Order: sequence, then structure tokens, then C-alpha cells
Amino acid sequence: MIELYTASTPNGWKASVTLEELELPYNVHPMNLQSGIQKEEWYLKICPNGRIPAIVDTDNGDFAIFETGAIMIYLAEKAGKLLPTDAQGRSRVIQWLMFQMGGIGPMMGQANVFYRYFPEKIQPVIDRYQNESRRLCEVLDRRLGESEWLADDFSIADIANWCWVRTYKWSGLELDDLKNLKRWRDAIRERPAAQRGVEVPNRLFNADKDKDAADAFAKNAQSILQT
Repeated sequence: MIELYTASTPNGWKASVTLEELELPYNVHPMNLQSGIQKEEWYLKICPNGRIPAIVDTDNGDFAIFETGAIMIYLAEKAGKLLPTDAQGRSRVIQWLMFQMGGIGPMMGQANVFYRYFPEKIQPVIDRYQNESRRLCEVLDRRLGESEWLADDFSIADIANWCWVRTYKWSGLELDDLKNLKRWRDAIRERPAAQRGVEVPNRLFNADKDKDAADAFAKNAQSILQT
């Protein structure tokens, strides 16, 4: 059994969507990040970085894994799906997975901080992170004009990038003109496992329709920026 420690964030969804797609049994442990639970000693033994998500595989000696890319690779190997075993196929998937972890995630994350959460709106900084996030999405769009999925077949690379790109409006981005990216976003959104995974551990508000909830979420997020 997989024990999943998570919250409703793009990184959290990467783990839960992967688990749903792989059809692996798991228990969910919601983490209230505003409470600081992620910094408690018991959790730091699971995730030394004090972030979510993290998993513990009780079928493998209570083996703990942190960092989403490592979690996704471990789960895919455990299930024997969503990650090819041949060297080139495996490399293609890992390249696009690393693209998300080193680019899409950090840049969109910083766009979120300065566009949504930071109390002082520093426009050149906002522009910097939004422009770079847009550029990286254009890289995805170009690739998706060549292939249905990022690494030929549907894989953990698609899950990782989609879990972040699907939140583009929260980062203040406009992406609907990127037609290949939109086709891919819509295709993954229609997958039942993806729909289930993004509701773990709870359904998030619709920021476009619930401004009060969005404002409250942004205000609460300020409290954990430095933790």
C-alpha cells in the first residue's frame, strides 16, 4: 500500500494523478500547510525537505520517497507502466519530466508568488516569470505539434507537465492560442484518472468563478512563502 502525504497543489496532483493512472492502491493523508505540519519532525523523517508530496511504500519496508519526479519514476517502475524500459524511450520520458521539474514548475511557481501571493506587486519581476513560463509552454506546444504526447506514448512526463500547465490562469498566463498545447490539455483533462487525481485530497475552488475563495487562498498562501 502507498501512503500519500499531499495537499491540493500542482506538485501534489502529480503524485495523485500518477497513482490513479497506475491504478495503485493508496491512502491519502491531507497536509494542512498553513498549520506547519510539513515541518514537524515525524514528517521530516519522510521528507527531509519539508514539502509535499511524499509517499511511503508499506509493501517495501516502509520505504519513503520525496521529490515528485522521484516519486513518479518509482511508482511507474513499481507498476510497470507509463515509463518505457528501453533506454531511449525511458530517456525521452525523463527528459520531459526534468523539463517540468527544472522549468515549468519553478517558473510558474514564481509567477504565482509574485502575481498572486506577494503583497507588493513588482511588475518587472511578474513579467520576468510570466514571460519565461509562456516561453516554456511554447516549447511544449512545438513538441506537441510533432507528437500526440510529449514522449511518443502517454507517460508520467505528460502527467507532470499537465498538472502545472492546467493552472496557467492562476499564474496570469494566456495560452489558448497555443493550439497543440490546448489539444493536449483537453485530452488529459478528459481522462477519468486525471479527473480523480486532481480532486485529491480535496476539490479546489474554481478561481475563475469564485473570486472570494481565490483571494482567501492567495492570502493564506502568503503565510507559507517563507516556510
